Amino acid sequence: MRAALSFEDGIAEKSMFGGRAFLKDGHLLGSASSRGAMMLRVNPDDGDRLVTGGLAEPFAMHGRELRGWLLISEDAIETEAALTSMLSLSLAFVASLPPKRR
Repeated sequence: MRAALSFEDGIAEKSMFGGRAFLKDGHLLGSASSRGAMMLRVNPDDGDRLVTGGLAEPFAMHGRELRGWLLISEDAIETEAALTSMLSLSLAFVASLPPKRR
């Protein structure tokens, strides 16, 4: 994730969720797990399509599924092109959100 996002302005990296989280202009994009998986924030409609297509599974926290948050397996982002494609979905969604107040 770090290398793929290195060309994007406004990216910050923090320790969160037991891994490394990446933010764009203050909005959480996703997190790289130490186990190889990736949690990713996407438009909920894209999330439904990715889950149906078998590329992701819904992300759940404390037993509650969070719509628009996905768990992407290491196999689904095996290639640089696949990783870039997934991150592009997240970047596009985050760009549609209102600016964070500072």
